[in-house]
Amino acid sequence: MSDDAGDAGATDDPEPAENISGGAAGGGEATVFEPGEADSRAEAVVDRLGELYWQKAYGGRDGFECLVRTVLSQNTSDVASQPAHDSLMDRYGPGGDVGGDDLAESLADADQQRLAETISSAGLYNQKSERIIALAERICEEYGGADGFDEFVKTGDPDEVRSTLLDMNGVGPKTADCVLLFSGGRGGVFPVDTHVHRIARRMGLAPADADHEGVREALEREVPAEKCGFGHTAMIQFGREYCKARKPACLDDPEACPLVDLCEQVGVDPESGEVVDPAEAVAKG
Repeated sequence: MSDDAGDAGATDDPEPAENISGGAAGGGEATVFEPGEADSRAEAVVDRLGELYWQKAYGGRDGFECLVRTVLSQNTSDVASQPAHDSLMDRYGPGGDVGGDDLAESLADADQQRLAETISSAGLYNQKSERIIALAERICEEYGGADGFDEFVKTGDPDEVRSTLLDMNGVGPKTADCVLLFSGGRGGVFPVDTHVHRIARRMGLAPADADHEGVREALEREVPAEKCGFGHTAMIQFGREYCKARKPACLDDPEACPLVDLCEQVGVDPESGEVVDPAEAVAKG
C-alpha cells in the first residue's frame, strides 16, 4: 500500500526503500507465472515488473483492519503510516491496552482525541481519527463488527463490495480497491495510487489525460486478472526506484531503466531533460 492520492493529494514524505506490500515479508503468497507471450503491452510491463521484483498473490488480511490501514496511509507514506497502524493495533486491537476481541467495536467506542494521539505519526490525525471512528460505528451497525464485515469483503459480490466501500465517508477508489485486493484477494483489481497513475500514462498504457479511474479501467482491461495485484505493488516499487516524478532514470541514461523498451516516454524528453505531466505534454501537441 502507498499514499492514497487517488482519494486526496500527494505527499512529500520520504518513502522506505521497499513497498511494505512487496518482498518476502510484505504479505501475500509468492507465486510463479510461466513465461509466455503477453497479449498486451500492459501485460508485458507487468511481466517485466514481476521478473524485476516479485510475483505474488494477495488476500487474507482482515477486512476492517485493512480498511483502517489504508485510511491511515492516505496523504502520507509508509514511513509515517506504518507506526500509526502499529500503535493503533497495540492500543485497540485484540489483546491491546484497551482493545476487546473486535477491532471495530473497540474503535467505535474510542475517544477521538486519544485515537488522534495514537495515530499522530500518520498526519491529518484529527480527520483520520474521526473518519475511523465513523467507519467503525457503521461496520458495527451494519455487519455486527469486524468479523461480519470481513466475511462480506471476502465473499460478497465484488461490484457490491466496491460500491458499498465507496459509499463510506472518506473511502475513495484506491482505498476500496486495496481492501478488495489485500483482504478479499480479488483478481482483476489494480489499485491506482500516484505512482501507478504517473507511470501508466507516462508509458502510454493509459490515455495521457486519464484520471485515476481511467487508468484503473485501462490496466484492468489489459492485464490478466491474476497479475493485477502484484502489478500494482511492483509498479509502486518501480516508481520509487526508477520512474520518479521529477527525475526518471531514463534522463540519465536510457539503459538505466529496465522498462525503457516498453515505454513511450510521454512527457519525458531525455534530450532537453524536461519532464512534465503526460496530460500537459499531449495538450502541447
